[in-house]
Amino acid sequence: MALVPYVENPLPALSKLHNSSAQFRFANRDLRLAQDWKKLGVAAVVWDAAVVMCMYLELGRVELKGKKAIELGAGTGLVGIVAALLGARVTITDREPALDFLSANVKANLPPDSQQSVVVSELTWGEGLERYPAGGFDVVLGADIIYLEDTFLPLLETLEHLSSDATVVLLACKLRYERDTNFLGMLKQHFTVEEVHYDKQRDIHLYKACKLTRKRDL
Repeated sequence: MALVPYVENPLPALSKLHNSSAQFRFANRDLRLAQDWKKLGVAAVVWDAAVVMCMYLELGRVELKGKKAIELGAGTGLVGIVAALLGARVTITDREPALDFLSANVKANLPPDSQQSVVVSELTWGEGLERYPAGGFDVVLGADIIYLEDTFLPLLETLEHLSSDATVVLLACKLRYERDTNFLGMLKQHFTVEEVHYDKQRDIHLYKACKLTRKRDL
């Protein structure tokens, strides 16, 4: 969600983030995602959490075909693109400065028939939520969007707004700091939360969350 340009990092593990593109194969298609670390920072590189999320989606444990999905903090758009290739109707969102970059990746990686099922849209968490149908999505996707403490409350507000009792929320993240774990505690006050996958090699956790059903007054 944060559009933060970063200086060059000499660590070899981060060098791939400075490449102008990243290549993958998902849903029987070769994908090439443009990256632009210098201009858009964390919003314009493919993080491991997105890759693990796509691998999980390919397993078919969450039904996507014909479902209405939304990706939050999409960045390069990899997760939303793969969800569309797997048959979902996807709204791919990020903050306004990332939209042109995001749209270009969608156009470059989806065949014309799949492009019709994708909308790229501006969404700053907690703001303008009335533009999105309350409880209007079957699946909510977020890869590596839990890292800025200031965004936790608006992110929770957004998740609550977008989700119905039947919505499946999938969050892939690396638990870097105590605050990341704290967010999961906040999430559990409003959703049931279950870890459904862990990629040991990349140290990525994938959580499934479903909105808690409020008990009606007798």
